[in-house]
Amino acid sequence: MASNPVEHLEVIRVNMSNITSNSAMDRQVKAFSLKDFFASFLLIELFKGMFLTGRYAFRDKITLQYPEEKTPISPRFRGLHALRRYENGEERCIACKLCEAICPAQAILIEFEEGEHGARRTTRYDIDLTKCIFCGFCEESCPVDSIVETHIFEYHGEKRGDLYFTKEVLLAIGDRYESEIAANRQADAKYR
Repeated sequence: MASNPVEHLEVIRVNMSNITSNSAMDRQVKAFSLKDFFASFLLIELFKGMFLTGRYAFRDKITLQYPEEKTPISPRFRGLHALRRYENGEERCIACKLCEAICPAQAILIEFEEGEHGARRTTRYDIDLTKCIFCGFCEESCPVDSIVETHIFEYHGEKRGDLYFTKEVLLAIGDRYESEIAANRQADAKYR
């Protein structure tokens, strides 16, 4: 490396001239080639492409017909949210508000009240799925495994309000799919 700044600038100038001369050579027009002319005239590339397509045309297809056929889903798949209950029917959520605090999209809103013996229970637990990024932080932060993301990905809303899930809706989803949620949690337990 040149120690003198002037020598350093000279090295840079020489390198730049090499770069410009190489790019100028790349831009030169190629000479006429009879081989290229006949390949273009006889549509050789087209026939190569048709041969490749024909080679795969009669093989078994690997495409799934989606509504009827579905691919297997990992137990860790993060889909629609659900609130879970204990076996005795009591809600698991203790209103610690960790999921609300950790949510990067601020999609969760929790309100609570204190019952007898100082126990806190949620009066409002809302998730705005138009904001949710399905990161799974709410599920990971929950100390009682109350909020989970299910394997359900086939849902929609026709209006914005349809994707605003309240506590009652989340509990209904949890009640309906509790057996599947528990099985997925059990399958994933050894990796936690």
